[in-house]
Amino acid sequence: MTRFLHTGDWQLGMTRHFFSEGVQERFAQSRFDAIRELGRIAKEEDCRFMVVCGDVFESNLVDRKTVSRALEALKDVPVPVYLLPGNHDPLNAASVYRSTTFLERKPAHVHVIEDTTPIRVDEGVEIVGIPWTSKRPLQDLVALTTGKLEPIVDTLRVCVAHGMVDNLSPNPDDPALISLHAAENAISQNKIHYLALGDRHSLTGVGDSGRIWYAGTPEPTDYNEVKPGFALVATINEEGVTTKEVNVGRWKFIEREQVDLNTKEDIEALRGWLENLEDKERTVVKLRLVGSLSLSFHGELEELLSHVQEILGAVETRRDNLVVIPEDADFMDLGFSGFASCTVERLRSNVEESGPDSITSRDALALLVRLAGKER
Repeated sequence: MTRFLHTGDWQLGMTRHFFSEGVQERFAQSRFDAIRELGRIAKEEDCRFMVVCGDVFESNLVDRKTVSRALEALKDVPVPVYLLPGNHDPLNAASVYRSTTFLERKPAHVHVIEDTTPIRVDEGVEIVGIPWTSKRPLQDLVALTTGKLEPIVDTLRVCVAHGMVDNLSPNPDDPALISLHAAENAISQNKIHYLALGDRHSLTGVGDSGRIWYAGTPEPTDYNEVKPGFALVATINEEGVTTKEVNVGRWKFIEREQVDLNTKEDIEALRGWLENLEDKERTVVKLRLVGSLSLSFHGELEELLSHVQEILGAVETRRDNLVVIPEDADFMDLGFSGFASCTVERLRSNVEESGPDSITSRDALALLVRLAGKER
């Protein structure tokens, strides 16, 4: 029997365009913290080793600081760690794993899987890793490797790989797709006993054997990930495989495809939803705003979004279907006269004509209404 921790797709050094500098640093730190958390889980679950199934780093061009911080975090992991190069960090001439910083600071218990030669990791247990040496392989590396293996009866063999399984891919013409049929055949023929996969960021079991898994990414990276933020504790013995999912991630990416905004009540409902979000500093929200608002209500919306942007990790909005319509009530009791009053009328005319300056004019009017409202 052997028990190990299956993880992958750490993508250390990842950046996101919608993060401010301070938030980006929090996001980066969480990914290093996740390494230490994985180490804690490995010890608590009595794992013998850890496999990281590709894309440990965001690219081979990550800076020295990222590499150094990663290795410092790996020092705290109390079990042997096996890193597999993936499509983000392939084992080529420019590989981060061959950099001076990595080689000089790598802890002794951290190992890079450099080829497909079986690695004995424990008594009666070995790893067959399949590292990527380029960003775009032209064949199924798993089928190629397992096809050369002989059946084994006295050793438990874990295959560590990276890439998309054919039954999950939206691109059936990709020559590098992993054949589920070939992988299941390798398992049924006792060539391998568990296929640990990386590349898909969502925790996913593949096929019917219970022996092929994506562990997903330990920290979410995008909105479309179904079940990110996990790792797997896998136990293999002569009777079969059992897996236990463990929650690691602290960040959340939340997308709302349609937020209808037409009245003050709609704005207040959005405010309540945003205020009830937990762990706001580690929450990223994308909102698709639809409907029509008066200038006054649009001003309230802008104030709300400005406020939550200071608290949440990030807020992204799409407003192509949100219409702002100036109403007479927006300009009542503003106290404008003379030049200011003429300016308001000219801006209103631009908005109503829907010309090239209509959006700029609308935003200028909204700002005037907001500022005048604050002065009253």
